[in-house]
Amino acid sequence: MLNMDFSKRVYFDTNLMEWQTSPSAGVARKPLAREDKESGHATSVVRYDKGASFTRHEHPFGEEILVLDGVFSDETGDYPAGSYIRNPPGSGHSPLSVDGCVIFVKLCQFQDEDLQHISVNTCTSKWRQGIGGLAVMPLHEHLHEHTALVKWPAGEVFQPHRHYGGEEIFVISGIFCDEHGKYPTGSWLRSPHMSQHHPYVEEETVIWVKTGHLITE
Repeated sequence: MLNMDFSKRVYFDTNLMEWQTSPSAGVARKPLAREDKESGHATSVVRYDKGASFTRHEHPFGEEILVLDGVFSDETGDYPAGSYIRNPPGSGHSPLSVDGCVIFVKLCQFQDEDLQHISVNTCTSKWRQGIGGLAVMPLHEHLHEHTALVKWPAGEVFQPHRHYGGEEIFVISGIFCDEHGKYPTGSWLRSPHMSQHHPYVEEETVIWVKTGHLITE
């Protein structure tokens, strides 16, 4: 098991991690959290080399994908960088990438009765005005779980706050900051239920953020 204690804060700069081989040639990954080697709960950054593919597989407990670079494909279509995809429990596919891609992927983490398929091209979707100077692009919500992109303008400082149900962040661009450190593009952070921080940025920054999904009580 890897980083499966959700009561602890976890941080990785994925740029500093080594790629690890996967069961499919041309597909490598950087594991961030994993219940078992090839099954169960998993959060990873995955790279498909040019022309690489993965054999058809099912998602008994769902799959969530954010395309970070290149074009990710399967039999349902082609998904360029910025695409956000949720494949619900019981779905399956045969993924590939013609020219190569990098994705952030979460497996087996859907809540009960969350059966919605979602496909969003965040590059063409509209931002909404958030608190202060923040811009928000909602991606998914189910009960107490919320997922969105958040764009921070340069110099923005947010109020100190707690994370009911925890918070998970992947930095898409810029540098995200709080009193614990500074997190460059490619950073992954997971903060536990009722943790607190005082976030800010010095330059324009975009983050993928999920809240409300890490209650362990």
